[in-house]
Amino acid sequence: MATKREPIHGQWSGRLAFILAATGSAVGLGNIWKFPYIAGENGGGAFVLIYLLCIAVIGIPIMMAEVMLGRRGRRSPINTMRHLAGEENASPHWQWLGWAGVLAGFLILSYYSVIAGWALAYVFRAGSGLFTGLTADGVQSIFSNLVSEPERLLAWHTLFMVMTMIVVARGVRSGLEKAVRLLMPALFVLLVILVGYAWNSGSFEQGVAFLFQPDFSKITADGVLIAMGHAFFTLSLGMGAIMVYGSYLPDRISIAKTSIAVSLMDTLVALMAGMAIFPIVFANGLEPGAGPGLIFQTLPIAFGHMPYGAFFGMLFFVLLVFAAWSSAISLIEPAVAWLVENRSMTRVNASVLAGIATWSFGLLTVFSFNIWSGFKPLADKTLFDLLDYLTANIMLPLGGLLIALFAAWKMSRESSVDELAMGERFWYPLWRILVRYITPIGVTIVFLHAIGII
Repeated sequence: MATKREPIHGQWSGRLAFILAATGSAVGLGNIWKFPYIAGENGGGAFVLIYLLCIAVIGIPIMMAEVMLGRRGRRSPINTMRHLAGEENASPHWQWLGWAGVLAGFLILSYYSVIAGWALAYVFRAGSGLFTGLTADGVQSIFSNLVSEPERLLAWHTLFMVMTMIVVARGVRSGLEKAVRLLMPALFVLLVILVGYAWNSGSFEQGVAFLFQPDFSKITADGVLIAMGHAFFTLSLGMGAIMVYGSYLPDRISIAKTSIAVSLMDTLVALMAGMAIFPIVFANGLEPGAGPGLIFQTLPIAFGHMPYGAFFGMLFFVLLVFAAWSSAISLIEPAVAWLVENRSMTRVNASVLAGIATWSFGLLTVFSFNIWSGFKPLADKTLFDLLDYLTANIMLPLGGLLIALFAAWKMSRESSVDELAMGERFWYPLWRILVRYITPIGVTIVFLHAIGII
């Protein structure tokens, strides 16, 4: 049995802190922006049921594996995988799994920050009553004006990156933990308020029925694959964030229980977001399958025509900012941890360097919506489209697949039994079967679907 390593960046104060942090990483734009519209596009309740099954079979086993690797290595993902490969007599090339996770987090944050900047801008637009009484064309014009001006996008992108790096620079206890202890309860309170608002919209029952009453005639093979892919993506797996957060997890805390708690809370947020959004959509005669524009182009129409819409619209976009902020700090943390470990940098200097690098790369996304919008180097995709496709459809599924393979096939049974501490009678064998056979097949199918092979 390997000697337990001590964390060099600090630890979470306890189980709740890790659950809040990991949930903050998992809860992001994907839950509040993406989940409602893909559920709307794929038939509502039946899609939700398949999504929940995929969370249980694919999401939770890989999350447990990634947390386990992180806590076993107690370093940044790169150094964790290098140490564990040596410990388990595996190829040193496994450290490239760590590099891929850090790179994925860096690339995702570079464009994630720009989208989060939209949410920041909409907080002030909604709060000022700008959407009041506007038609669809009016709301579309506001959105087009925002993304077509690089100076505006750059300003909001910069502000969001500064917010992110201030938190990360303060460290595990003083920065990350304090932030999630504030952001996550605030996010849940805002969601409850917005669900209450939707309750009085006049179409709450219709919205809930759409979300929870399965109609399997509306499910297609493509919808099943989308549910599988989103179940994987929504938990922040394969991008180094959960691994580095796991490295700060105290030894006494159950990996299985915390992983299940994080998955349940993440799913709860997605469902509550649907309960807040769909009744408002139906009450205003809007289309639930409105696609990516649901949040920034469809909902503002609804808020603009509802009593107290300016106030509740502002609250909604504050919620979106909080969700994005809690995810952003986890995306950059693996790179910051590596700089501290390998370049002997202070945490502040590492945060500034990582932040500037991410901000600079984000300019590709900023310009892809305006001055470079006509530049489509591959498959008629802009630079933003390519970054989104590369990370979500290729890097993350491959990262998750490799995590499962290392945890189940390269890591010794003794090591995983020791780290998971689940006993060997039922739960550990179940996890091992899932992560050895079922989960890799599921992730492989997601990957092949994403790249258009199936």
